[in-house]
Amino acid sequence: MKGNVLVGQSGGPTAVINSSLAGVFKTAMDRGFNKVYGMRYGIQGFLDEQYVDMSKYVKNELDLELLKRTPSAFLGTCRYKLPAIHEDKEVYEKIFHLLDKMDIEVLIYIGGNDSMDTIQKLSDYAILTGAKQRFIGCPKTIDNDLALTDHTPGYGSAAKYIGTSTKEVIRDCLGFSYKKKNVTVIEVMGRNAGWLTGATALSKAEDCDGPDLIYLPEIPFDIEKFTKKVETLLKKKDIVVAAVSEGIKNKEGKYICEFSAGSSTKDAFGHIQMTGTAAYLANYIHEKLGCKTRSVEFSTLQRSASHLASRIDINEAFMVGGAAIKAADEGLSGMMVVIDRLSDDPYQSTTGVYDVHRIANGEKVVPREWINKDGDYVTDEFVSYLKPLIQGDYTPMMVDGLPRHLTMNTKGYKDLYKVFNE
Repeated sequence: MKGNVLVGQSGGPTAVINSSLAGVFKTAMDRGFNKVYGMRYGIQGFLDEQYVDMSKYVKNELDLELLKRTPSAFLGTCRYKLPAIHEDKEVYEKIFHLLDKMDIEVLIYIGGNDSMDTIQKLSDYAILTGAKQRFIGCPKTIDNDLALTDHTPGYGSAAKYIGTSTKEVIRDCLGFSYKKKNVTVIEVMGRNAGWLTGATALSKAEDCDGPDLIYLPEIPFDIEKFTKKVETLLKKKDIVVAAVSEGIKNKEGKYICEFSAGSSTKDAFGHIQMTGTAAYLANYIHEKLGCKTRSVEFSTLQRSASHLASRIDINEAFMVGGAAIKAADEGLSGMMVVIDRLSDDPYQSTTGVYDVHRIANGEKVVPREWINKDGDYVTDEFVSYLKPLIQGDYTPMMVDGLPRHLTMNTKGYKDLYKVFNE
């Protein structure tokens, strides 16, 4: 008889992170594992023995479908950096004691770069000590910056929201364009990689000109050059819209947000907390050019908008969750599941696995050739890469006009079952 599976979610959530959780749960049950336990708040919560039996919450196919449509991390997440093995063996001894106590055969961690660091360290410790458990990373990040995978689950849905919202912001700007000069700066998530900000180019279509300028963190940002670009554009048109990554930096390597009143707090992995880039630039343009300005920060909306999730994204997130269990069941450990693109037209993808040591703590950025010569827009190649990932919709389960989500508070689902049993 097979043992149990332990699954956790880590880092910033996405609109489809729970579809991967659903894929892990269903595939583990289908393959004959005894139980699937979920860490509450990632490896940090697990160290405090916080975990749940997933079968208490996913009791039928309706619950499974509801979980796939639920945004944020169903189990809760964390940003916790495991120490190096030689620095604190007691942490690892505690984790593996709990794994043995719970008869855990497989541990799946759903997350991004920092989460793959956790999988790497746990699998290394298992090798050093001869532990029986197997460890597999399941990719997740809206940032799309994991190495060796064509793209990451979560990115397509975030891009779909960003493209849609950019189009709506531009439409809103045009409604106030009569005899007024107005500059809007849109801030999009992205610390060192501009995959999300580039998605604003999706708004460009027959009914929309798209943003006038797009700035990614891959290219040093020159605020004076930016100001001149905006000034030139305002001579030709009344409305200018610029999209910027929260992580754009000047040529000295200083984040533009650090010039604002934003926080300089750092997380457990040493990442500065980003905020205020668009607000700073909007104020700067107002002072220099005297025109009306405003800033729009998509913030957490871009990672939690499950009502705009891409069907491709939902399905691939479920697919990689299942592939993680399959890889572990076939004896692999210290690996991460990746998505391989087979074709664009029609779009097709499959899964593969790579050694997590080749992925953890790396960062995939937008290729320079996918950014124009002036560094203020993305190329057609970027848009062609992205478009297949935003296709299709995944209709939310609506009750009383609003989406219903799966939560650990199981009260109040009678109305949902009633709606879908009628």
